[in-house]
Amino acid sequence: MQLPEQPVAGQPDTTIRRNADQLMAAINKIQVETPTSYRDNTPLPAVGLTPPVQQPGPPPMSQWAIDASGVLKAVSVASLPIGGALWIVGQIEPWALGIILGSPAVAALAVARLVAKVKDANQAAPQPVVQHFHGTVHHDERTVTSTTRGVIAKTQNRH
Repeated sequence: MQLPEQPVAGQPDTTIRRNADQLMAAINKIQVETPTSYRDNTPLPAVGLTPPVQQPGPPPMSQWAIDASGVLKAVSVASLPIGGALWIVGQIEPWALGIILGSPAVAALAVARLVAKVKDANQAAPQPVVQHFHGTVHHDERTVTSTTRGVIAKTQNRH
């Protein structure tokens, strides 16, 4: 029985070296022969004979143009009430305009005063206090009035 040759120290085995050379040659052959990308420059075929149709929505434009058109729409909508008010002012007599524009304010003030009077009427007549005492009771009904005035508070309680 014959043993395989033992490599000399520091020298690589010849079969390992041959296999590594064959592997590197195969990798180089694949890299040279196989392309990694391909560009097809042939034009795409048309689908049908119908010409293109504009799609719904905003027309194709830049982002700046889209933003500017939104601002222009907002400004134009905001100018309508101002223009309408100026037109009305030019068409109506000053007295009639004062009555038209002043009547909502007068009505609001009247309603506010009415609500304030109703509130005062509810608070003006408090419920009577009914107390029942049995036995010896000392009943003191003092009213304390407190007044605080000044930057440095000075409180005076009077009975």
